[in-house]
Amino acid sequence: MRYVLRLLTALLSVLACAAPSAAQQYPSRVVTIIVPYPAGGPTDQLARVLAPALSDKLGQNFIVENVSGGATAIASGRVARAAPDGYTLLLHNLQISANVSLYHNLPFDTEKDLTPVIFINNNPLVLIGRKTLEPNTLKELIAYMQTNVVKMAHPGVGATGHLATSLFAQEAHVTVDHIPYRGAAPALQDIAGGHVDLFFATPQSVVQPVGSGQMKAYGITAKEPSPQFPTAASFVQELGPKLEILYWHALFAPAGTPDAIVEKLNSVLQEIMADAAILKSWAKSGVAPYPKDQRSPAAARALLKSEIARWSQVIRDNNIQASMQ
Repeated sequence: MRYVLRLLTALLSVLACAAPSAAQQYPSRVVTIIVPYPAGGPTDQLARVLAPALSDKLGQNFIVENVSGGATAIASGRVARAAPDGYTLLLHNLQISANVSLYHNLPFDTEKDLTPVIFINNNPLVLIGRKTLEPNTLKELIAYMQTNVVKMAHPGVGATGHLATSLFAQEAHVTVDHIPYRGAAPALQDIAGGHVDLFFATPQSVVQPVGSGQMKAYGITAKEPSPQFPTAASFVQELGPKLEILYWHALFAPAGTPDAIVEKLNSVLQEIMADAAILKSWAKSGVAPYPKDQRSPAAARALLKSEIARWSQVIRDNNIQASMQ
């Protein structure tokens, strides 16, 4: 009996030392950051900023692999099924929290099979309109929409822009004509061409056309107006806190990844998020780092749970049904 107790004690000691040792040695080979979109979009661009910075900090190559398709489920599922050793990571955004309720046949459980490492940055959305649209302010626009059904473009059924459009219509008590597109680029082209009326866009995608007068900016889904869009009112101030919509990015690892490795990645990413050059670049694009008090792995888990609940409610309230096809 004493021998068994000594053996168990020794085994527990070995296990207790294993996690710190794994973290100290991590990474000892190439780490892959999977992006669930084609190259060129905002999530991919962020990954290509983070990968070399992580490589410099940790002394091993971090590479970006684009795995698009299946409404981002292919990439997310691959990471969910990967070995929980920190060598396969997922960079995703707000969409992963909405997908839980949009798609009931996901081949993984987002909360059980993935571990959020850190929420990295976020940006509000800007409601832009064709330049010939009659209203000039958000208040005028909402009043106009009480008696006119406008055509609101979005990047596809279930996409963040679709959710924002539905929430706006719900809170403003207006009816809109939803016009789905395959991505933001063609929707922006049709706004510029005057073929549709309104569209929720990322700030970085519309700073130039709004500034040059090709489009109007009516509102921003933040608590305060933005100096980048002086004509855009705060949706929160006009319609209430439900219209604070922050399009965020977060890094995920497979569930079961040792806490020590998660903490190491979190710590290094917090250093990268404080880099002056990166912060300056983000600021130009209307992007902000996540607040310091919301950067821990525990905070990330709580934020993910909160976002899943939030968008589940919006999807139910608006009877949004999407397909992976």
